Amino acid sequence: MNEYGVVLESGAIRFERLLPAPVERVWTYLTDSEKRGTWLASGVFDLRLGGETNLLFKHSQITPEEPPEKYRDMNENGFLSKGAITRYEPPHVLAFTWHGGDNPSSEVTFELSPKDGKTLLVLTHRKLAATDMSNVAGGWHVHLGLLEDQLEGNPPRGFWSRIDALEAEYTARMANTEGQG
Repeated sequence: MNEYGVVLESGAIRFERLLPAPVERVWTYLTDSEKRGTWLASGVFDLRLGGETNLLFKHSQITPEEPPEKYRDMNENGFLSKGAITRYEPPHVLAFTWHGGDNPSSEVTFELSPKDGKTLLVLTHRKLAATDMSNVAGGWHVHLGLLEDQLEGNPPRGFWSRIDALEAEYTARMANTEGQG
């Protein structure tokens, strides 16, 4: 399975990962603040349709690496993104609005389905500003790898040491697909 995200249309990217855990366990890593905080961002979700979401991005909680200077404040103090749940079908679908970057309100959808004793996770992030596509794609790429590490019980792979190269790679990949499809 290709770990790279695929551009679906302007402003939308999708990732597919086959995760080494049953659907119910992966679901807890999406909905439980403490578990989500080990690979993405902590924060309480009001788990119901229309419920508020709070994502507190504090990368010092997900990687032992020192951040680049431009991210030092966010790394140490955190960045809060609020949204609302737009789909809630436990334990298979969780979607919510996302506020951050150049996006006044994009939407993230996680879809989970069992596959060969594991979980197929399909993550789709829509309504992205063109200026945010590579940044968001690189971020999801690294964060999903950290989720895999958590589920496998492995030490977390690097975040800061990988993010710039992945953003550059996504910029190149996206430039090569412009005008196609």
